[in-house]
Amino acid sequence: MTDTISHFNDAIRATGMEPPCFIEPGKFYRFSGVGKRQKNRAGWCLLFDDELSGCFGDWSSGSFDTWHAKPDKPYTRIERSNFTKRVVSAKQKAELEREVRQAEAKKKATAIWYRAVAAPGNHPYLLCKGIRPKAARIFHEALTLPITDFNGRLTSLQFITSDGSKRFLSGGRKQGCFIHVAGILENPSSVIICEGWATGCTLSDFEPAALILAAIDAGNLEAVAITARRCWPSAELIIAGDDDRLTKGNPGATKAHAAAIASNAQLALPEWPQNAPEHLTDFNDLAMWLEGGVE
Repeated sequence: MTDTISHFNDAIRATGMEPPCFIEPGKFYRFSGVGKRQKNRAGWCLLFDDELSGCFGDWSSGSFDTWHAKPDKPYTRIERSNFTKRVVSAKQKAELEREVRQAEAKKKATAIWYRAVAAPGNHPYLLCKGIRPKAARIFHEALTLPITDFNGRLTSLQFITSDGSKRFLSGGRKQGCFIHVAGILENPSSVIICEGWATGCTLSDFEPAALILAAIDAGNLEAVAITARRCWPSAELIIAGDDDRLTKGNPGATKAHAAAIASNAQLALPEWPQNAPEHLTDFNDLAMWLEGGVE
């Protein structure tokens, strides 16, 4: 492996992804995204033919980065122009690959969803969280939840096993999409956006008149909130964030606060009693602890 390719790989690894063992210049590669399983293909890279520059990204997070080797001398105007053209072309190719991947996942999600059956109320995860199945279904013993866009189109699925492990349908679109937990989508007066589905189920018990949307993770809160505000400008919009008190930077509260500002929404975080364990993070945790179901 040449030094430049090695440096290109190092740049990819710095973002938390592991690049392919072998990279051929000019060839588009897909591999695991940040924190994803080995079979995941959300990560991608393209080393340009000159072997001195390239770009890479992660479809699951929406990240995009460019890289170029440290030059012996400043780039000329023509070299910079050529680099820009290569980046534009690579972006277009990556976008096309992403669209194809999402279309395939959408088709697979639809097939799985219609094969799945209604979830029983005694599923271990439901009992653990003290919630009802609502619209959840069962596929291969896992709770199966539909992820949709604001037009009501199914884009992906989330699977939750009995022990609470979660995974998503590979390639499915998640950014800006959500799990419809409860409430009516047409002209809602109150909209609550949270991270996880279980949290949303708990919130729906306390706010039965509200539309509850689960944005799936903290990083998706802002995208969902902004579109929700655009769809329902007069609705009361509340971001019900997680409080990741033991995690550096408290990503749950930080992302929820940013989403509230971006969408002109109210922010709600769990209010912990003085003796509440610090490992509790969300509204479901709080409800279960108050009921004596969580230590």
